[in-house]
Amino acid sequence: MGHVARGIGLIVTVAEHRMPGVKPLAVLLDLDGTLVDHDTAADAGLRAWLPTIGLTATPETLSHWLTVQEIHHAAWRDGKITHAEQRRRRLQDFLGTTKAATELDAIFAGYLSCYEAAWRAYDDVVPALTQLRNAGIATAVLTNGATGQQNKKLSRTGLAGLLGPVFTIEDLGVAKPFPEAFQRACHRWGQPPGNVLSVGDNYAFDVVAAREAGLHAAHLDRLGTGPLDEPHRMVSLNTVTAMLDAF
Repeated sequence: MGHVARGIGLIVTVAEHRMPGVKPLAVLLDLDGTLVDHDTAADAGLRAWLPTIGLTATPETLSHWLTVQEIHHAAWRDGKITHAEQRRRRLQDFLGTTKAATELDAIFAGYLSCYEAAWRAYDDVVPALTQLRNAGIATAVLTNGATGQQNKKLSRTGLAGLLGPVFTIEDLGVAKPFPEAFQRACHRWGQPPGNVLSVGDNYAFDVVAAREAGLHAAHLDRLGTGPLDEPHRMVSLNTVTAMLDAF
């Protein structure tokens, strides 16, 4: 689907469905920043791509790209524009141009090629997913990325065979941090929210919103940015199986 709308069909606050003291039986994982090192890939891709369009990768240029990216990503998450349109608007703002859509798409394809070439899974991911699988713990992915790109990302990094279903903003019609994204993912997965542990690097999106939806949640704080007083906090995905015993 092209346009993503905010869903209102499910109850948004179901925290009472999460049973205290009940060990989660399934793990719902974020993708970018949790399984795949998106930030490093995006930075490497940008540095490789900019010279091909006559630009230099200065700190100011890199910062400007991130600023316009978040503006238009947010509009896409809120269902205001399509995924293709957010890419075009990013380029228009970044380059200060009013080129036609087809030309913008061709330019953006150059960046995508460089970005995709830099995709890598974090070193702790395969061992962690293998541990979960060996323990009989079901896994799935909930990501705000586009369906085609995120499935390609998992395939190219060798993770697809270690994970269960992948739920995206395009599939569900609603994005994180809306709690309904988690509820719809659990419904399609056939898992009660109270049986699921959400794990992700974005505290607001993957932890706070998941808890509002009735899931357990743990923060994967790879960079040590906190909050440091979060009781269910990990610095490596290698401890995710042990984390299940903390509930």
